Amino acid sequence: MVKKIFAVLKIVKRAFDAVFSYFAGLFSNDMGIDLGTATTLVFVKGEGVVLCEPSVVAIEKDTSHVLAVGDEAKRMLGRTPGNIVAIRPMRDGVIADFDITEAMLRYFIRKVQKRRVLFGPRLIVAIPSGITEVERRAVRDSAVRAGAREIYLIEEPMAAAIGVGLPIQEPTANMIVDVGGGTTEIAIISLAGIVFSKSIRIGGDEMDMSIIEYIKKSYNLLIGERTAEDIKIKIGSAYPLEEELTLEVKGRDLVAGLPKMITITSEEIREALKEPIRAILDVVKISLERIPPELAADLIERGVVMAGGGSLLRGIDRLIAEETGLAVHIADDPMTAVALGTGKALSEIKYLRRVMVNVRSEL
Repeated sequence: MVKKIFAVLKIVKRAFDAVFSYFAGLFSNDMGIDLGTATTLVFVKGEGVVLCEPSVVAIEKDTSHVLAVGDEAKRMLGRTPGNIVAIRPMRDGVIADFDITEAMLRYFIRKVQKRRVLFGPRLIVAIPSGITEVERRAVRDSAVRAGAREIYLIEEPMAAAIGVGLPIQEPTANMIVDVGGGTTEIAIISLAGIVFSKSIRIGGDEMDMSIIEYIKKSYNLLIGERTAEDIKIKIGSAYPLEEELTLEVKGRDLVAGLPKMITITSEEIREALKEPIRAILDVVKISLERIPPELAADLIERGVVMAGGGSLLRGIDRLIAEETGLAVHIADDPMTAVALGTGKALSEIKYLRRVMVNVRSEL
């Protein structure tokens, strides 16, 4: 008798939760968030990707009061007075500063909400596939404290595969390489499940640091993160270019201590990027070695799809294709692939629950 009562109560609770979720959805905004190390993108259901801003927060050093977030805060990097510090609360794809990440999330959520809502939003947040349970819990807790009603976590390579339109539910291999700011995610997906995945904490940030170190050693010139990123975007490459590029770079001379300008070439930057690019190539090869032969055969026909901002580095697709012998395709909009994937998951959440991880509801 007691078991029957508990069974009925469970059914009633599920029905209540479903009804509550439905009506709450009418008075809130469902969102998908690509919480990246370098950039945060927000997808709002029915509107698309409505926000793409740097994951940077400027705070007062003494009081920890948030002064600016996103684009405005990034402009302060390396240029703040002593009492203000511009920081990046995400490192290597995970939360490095819990409180600042919460403040950043709350700011972005409020910014995209064009109307006052009665309930907090339902969120799908993309996370690296290689993070620990503690790191996953930190993401969930930050989202809850930022005002989310329900939180679903989805692994970044799965979200990227959905976002670029790969047929993940078919019984064939789909390989995605997502090169982000803090991590590179590689996954082979079949039947809506990840057959094999590998995550390394190397991405655009590591490339920037390699450029900083190369210029420091070669020219005794100190440059900042923003300058290094600018160099990477303007003349960076992973494969020899048909016409090599040059760029004037300004920084501080470490010997004289004075401002100085030099001219560098794309060949030099390619040399500077050799180590992080090699690490990405190695993990791609390891992933290919670990998959079943039937799926490996599928990849000969289907090739590899690249997403993430790092895939825009000149020639990286050509280098991977040469090293693996597979066709390599860059997504039409690699920067928004993960965010678009979270948005598609929002639209089909009943059917895609099995690709989510660690579902948690806050009612």
